[in-house]
Amino acid sequence: MMISRGLYGSLWILSCFGLFLSEDLQISAPTNGAVGGSVVFVPVNPPSTSIITVQWSFGSTLILTAVSDSTTIVTAYRDRASFDRNTFALELWNLILGDSGIYRLTVLTSVGDSLTGETSLVFDNITNVRVTGPEESLIEGESSANFSSEGTGIITSVQWMKDNRPLSPSNSIIFSSDHRSVSISPVQRSDSGEYQCTYRNPASSQTAKPVRLIINYGPEDVSVKGKDVVDLGVRVSLSCSANSEPAASFSWKFNETDTNVTTNTFTINKTDFTHSGDYICTASNNVTKRNASHKHALLVKERGGGGGGGGGGLSSGAIAGIVIGVLVAVAGICGLTVYLTKTKKIPKLNQQQKGQASEAAQRKQETKARGDGAIPGKMSEHIYENDKHENEYENDMYENVKLDYSRRPRAPTPPQVSNPPPVRR
Repeated sequence: MMISRGLYGSLWILSCFGLFLSEDLQISAPTNGAVGGSVVFVPVNPPSTSIITVQWSFGSTLILTAVSDSTTIVTAYRDRASFDRNTFALELWNLILGDSGIYRLTVLTSVGDSLTGETSLVFDNITNVRVTGPEESLIEGESSANFSSEGTGIITSVQWMKDNRPLSPSNSIIFSSDHRSVSISPVQRSDSGEYQCTYRNPASSQTAKPVRLIINYGPEDVSVKGKDVVDLGVRVSLSCSANSEPAASFSWKFNETDTNVTTNTFTINKTDFTHSGDYICTASNNVTKRNASHKHALLVKERGGGGGGGGGGLSSGAIAGIVIGVLVAVAGICGLTVYLTKTKKIPKLNQQQKGQASEAAQRKQETKARGDGAIPGKMSEHIYENDKHENEYENDMYENVKLDYSRRPRAPTPPQVSNPPPVRR
């Protein structure tokens, strides 16, 4: 039998002032009980005369009857009720929700008077349940979140929920022994959501207002969307995005130079060849203090053409690459020449001999040119002497070349066999 708190209050007031019809006994004020607990009902003014019979009842149900020399407790209460013959007090334990209601004491005295008194048992309603959560900013993988709860009344169970679903313990989610607090460490982005708890007892329940938990992370997965190759003289937009909580802020660089663009979109109203290069978008999170970047290469070409045209289509990076390539090629050729020379794969003549041979050949050619006609007298002798000297010079040059050749290393002479094997015929 369920009776409202207001009715219990009225009954208590009436019992205190003895306004019940034929009520002569005053019993303690209405008692708050808890499921599984115990209560004691004690008359404030027990009768002073001798007693013939005492009865305690719950509503219309008899609990016990006591006479001068014995007490009888009904079966339903035998294991959880007791009676004090001196004070007429009734004690109940192992309370259940059905024990809530009106309890009446009736006393029959030896002089024939019938005295009565009433009281009530109520179970506390749970009130003022609330949850307290972290107030500081939480960073994924670094921070811990702690929740605590409180409320008034008899609490028999506590249930935590996240986003209206039961919250279960795990390696990172730990409950206190009474379940009135919970800790999450370290927090992950999946822990973001609304947390609340419900207090219950057999008589009532109450759920706290939710507390929202925000986990900050990122930026990560930065990407730039836009064309890689565009025509000369067109409008181009590059869009940057990133996963981040809170939302990331953006900045742009062009070929490592700041552009002062701080939005997620970089726009070129009309392209020219100087716009070819690398566009770098950097995403920043002012809570996690983290940054992440992504590079996007853009090439501006002539309409219908494959290159930049006009001599201005190459970026500074491309020009530097070409220069380095040419220098490497020249260095390679020089190195190859030195190698071939040192390994004598290219014959190396003595510079002095080469010059002398060239001079002698020239003089001989001039002499032959003058010898087409008859050479008279001393002129003939002079020419003869010149030819003689030239022949001697050529012989000397030949001997020098021969000597130089003889100084070169030779292969070793193969060993001689004293008794060669006979040749079979």
